[in-house]
Formats: sequence, C-alpha cells, structure tokens
Amino acid sequence: MKQNLKYIIPAIILLLGIFGVFSHRFDLTKEKRYTLSDATVETLKSVKEPLTVEVYLEGDFPASFKQLQNETQFLLEEFRKINPKIDYKFIDPIATKMSQDTLQAMGMQPSMLPDMKDGKVSQIVLFPYAALKYKGYGTSISLITNQMGIDATEQLTKSIENLEFNFASTIKSLVADQKKNVGVLVNQDELRVDEFRSFMDMTLENYNAGPVIPVNKKELTLEDLPNLERMDALVIAKPRKAFTDGEKVILDQYIMNGGKTLWMIDAVNAEMDTLMTKKKLMAYPIDINMTDFFFNYGVRINAPLIKDFQKSALIRLQVGEVAGNPQYSNLIWPYFPLGINENNNSITKNINPVKFEFPTAIDTLGRKNIKTQVLYESSERTTAKSVPNYVELSEMANLDSLSVMEKPTTPKIFAVSLEGKFTSAYANRSEKNGFPNFKNEVSGNNKMIVISDGDVGRNQMMKGQNLPLGADLLTDQLYGNEQFLRNCLDWLLDDSNLIELRNRNIESRLLDRRRIDEEKTNWQWFNLLTPLAILGLLGGVFFWLRKKKFGQ
Repeated sequence: MKQNLKYIIPAIILLLGIFGVFSHRFDLTKEKRYTLSDATVETLKSVKEPLTVEVYLEGDFPASFKQLQNETQFLLEEFRKINPKIDYKFIDPIATKMSQDTLQAMGMQPSMLPDMKDGKVSQIVLFPYAALKYKGYGTSISLITNQMGIDATEQLTKSIENLEFNFASTIKSLVADQKKNVGVLVNQDELRVDEFRSFMDMTLENYNAGPVIPVNKKELTLEDLPNLERMDALVIAKPRKAFTDGEKVILDQYIMNGGKTLWMIDAVNAEMDTLMTKKKLMAYPIDINMTDFFFNYGVRINAPLIKDFQKSALIRLQVGEVAGNPQYSNLIWPYFPLGINENNNSITKNINPVKFEFPTAIDTLGRKNIKTQVLYESSERTTAKSVPNYVELSEMANLDSLSVMEKPTTPKIFAVSLEGKFTSAYANRSEKNGFPNFKNEVSGNNKMIVISDGDVGRNQMMKGQNLPLGADLLTDQLYGNEQFLRNCLDWLLDDSNLIELRNRNIESRLLDRRRIDEEKTNWQWFNLLTPLAILGLLGGVFFWLRKKKFGQ
C-alpha cells in the first residue's frame, strides 16, 4: 500500500487540478501579456464593495471579435482571482432586446459589420463596450481602440493592448474615495468658457475640476495660495495677457509644493476665424513674460510659425462655382500640423493624430535631474516663418515654394513632458524674500507638460453647442486632441503609474494565409490520423506489457 501512495497522491492532485479545485497559470509569453502589472493589482485590491462588469460582447459575430471577447474574459477572470468582489457577465444586447437608446445614453455607439450568408448580405449590429457598476454609480468603456490610418488587424491588436489599462484606470476612478482636483486658471485672457467646455466635460469624468480666479480679480497674490494648494494640477490654456513677476513667483511656489501644470501656450497671435474672413492676416508674436520661467525648466518657446508639408490637417474652402452654386473641397493647410505618435510614449500611444493650429517651435535645453521627453514634433518637410509676417490662404497654391521670410528647417517640437526634481526659478533672486515659507526645490519628483499651441484644447461650436474636442465640423474629421489631453492629465496625476500600461506591446503572431490554403488538406488528415495512431501505439504497448507479464 505504501508503495502505491507515490502514484495515488500525484493522481489525486492531478484530478483536483483538472476539476478546477486549484489552478495556476504560467505566463511564458515574451511580452508577459497574461501577467497583471503591480499597479493594476493594487487598484483591484482597493475595491471594497461588489463591482459588476457587464460586457456587451456576446452573440454571433466575426472571429476577430471572438478573440477580443476571449481576451476580455481572460482579463476579467484574472481580476476576479485577485479580488472576488469583482464579478462579470457577458450580455448579448440584441438577443436580450435591450433598447439601443438606453445603450447610447450610456455612451455606447453601435458598430455595423457586413455579414454574408447563403449569398445574402446583412448587417451585424455590435456594441463592443463594457459597463462598470459600483456603489450605485456606473460608467462605460469602449473595448475598441479608435485610431485613424490602421487596418482591422492592427486595430484589434491595439484594442487588446489597451484592455488592462482601460479597465484598471476606470476601476481606479470608480473606487476612489476622493477625486483629485484640477484647476483651470481664469485671469490671463484665456480661452472662453464655451471654447473650453468640452475639455472641462472630459476632465469632470475622472476629476473634480473648476476655475481658479484671483481673489482680487486682477492677478494672483498670496491670498490665492490656499485655493491653489487644493489643486493637484493647474491648467493654463492660451493665456494672452502677460503674467506679472508676482504671479510668476506664486506659480513657481505652487510647482515647488508639488503642483502639476499643463501649459497650452500661443507664442504668436494668428486666428483662423480672421483669416477665413479676410483671406489674409498679420501674425505677430505675443509676449506673456514667461521666457525666463520656462527657461528654468530647460524649455524655450520660439516665435516663428511652423509649417509642415507632410503631416498636415485639412481645411474646407470654396474652390469654385458651378451654375451659381459654390463648390467646396478639403485642402491641406500646412499651418495646421498633425501630431502623430512616433516614439511609443504612453501619453501619445494608440490615439488619433492631434491637430495643432498655428503652433510654434519648442527648444529643449536640458536641465540636471529633469527628464525631458518629446511628445510631438513635425516632419522632415518643415519650414519656419518669421513673425511679424503675413499669412494668406493663397499660400496653398504654392505649397512647394517658400514665401517671404520663410526657410527650411529641421523637425520642430510641439509638445514636451518634463519630470524630475524641479528647482525654483527664484532660488537666487530677491523676489523670494517677500514669500513666506519659500521653497528652493520640490521635495520629490514633479511633472509638467508644455504645448506650444493654445488651441489644442479648444472645441468648435455648432448652433450654440460645443462639439467634442478634436471634432472638425467642416472636414468631418475627428482628431485625437481629447484623448491626448486626457492622457496628459492622467500622466500628471497618476501616482500608481497605470499610464505606463499604455506602453505594453503585444506581438501579433499571425498564421501564413498562403500556407494555410496550400497545406490545409495535409494538416486536416494529420489532425485526424495522428490521435488514432497514438491510441493504436499505446494500445499495442499495453497489450505487449500485459502479454509479457501474464504470458509466463
């Protein structure tokens, strides 16, 4: 009996594992695609009440969506293993006859896919979303990454790459006891409320957001410090009134005390509304008295306008007239360069191109203990136009020729992120003497993002209603401005580094379709006959052993 125990015990353990009494997975993939990050695990452990995830990805749909369904189910199963309070279920909204109006009210837009059966073409309606419900609150997330210029296979890969980040970041926002505060400075002739409404709506989804208005209605003073100290991040969007030296010290000390900042700065005054009306405008530099302030962090915003002839957005113009009817066309406008992700930065990855309007160039000078990363820059086909100078719509007729005071240049930077141990710009200046409890440097690391375009956060309007940020009404394009600025805030305020999950790359190991077609029959016979051959071989071995043992 004792001799048999060494066979019985492993057999029992094997049976228990087969029936799911206990299990363990070993992630042998190169990119560790089935291993949750430490930040995700900590987020899941913070869930104290039941959290339900309803995935509307069930039903009869193409194999690509089946793969997305399987990956989503696997991820949620891993979530439930970390925290049993997290539960999930898959729902077919079409089979259960859920109202599409209800789904769309939850922010879910249907996807229409063609389907051919028995020679007939029909449409499959899908809602590739998940709804998360916690403590009576709910939100929805898209399981599909919407990005222009990629095929269906790449879109699926990017969607799978983003699954963990999308779920983890949404769960973190839902279970947070207290949302972080984002302040928007209102004092320097910034963007109007209606022009900035879409940004505010987007920010309010995950954070508390509101204006920061000086107490004296004129400029920031020491009286504004208590309000500033409540803000985890401060947004400065297109200031056109110069900052006073006193305001700069206030902002400097806000940063030294750990405040994060997102700057959207116009160095040149050039407005498209004026150009469309008059066909010509005079672009001139704007001095907001912040050159020395940014120089302290190794950043300099230059005045020349940047034109990109390779990566540019479109504008819609009248190009002719037929029988009294104006004819319109979408034309490339080099003063509106596109920011395209080319360095796999977590802030810019997997989003649509970002539209910049009349941006200027950022120089990075480098500072000790500060890590500078380029977020967006122009292409090799870039020119710089000195200002003051005229900008005319007629320049589109000669895109390959240089206009007045314009010269070819190397790619120019439009947006940078700064991270590290910041030091005060006033540490060795007399201005610090009038500031109580002045700090020469931050106690830990701090973050900052600088963008050389004030309109990157401006939304268009239609009939008094604000359009989604990044939506261009005339050209019917949806740019990635909203997701870019959302990622900027997430990066600035993400203490758990969940944003780094966006850098995860999953390699698509696709089968060779040509070999599949050529060798399909061979492999079908192989799969059919191999199990039979193995069974026959094992049967022969057991018969031989039995005959050898009992034949004597």
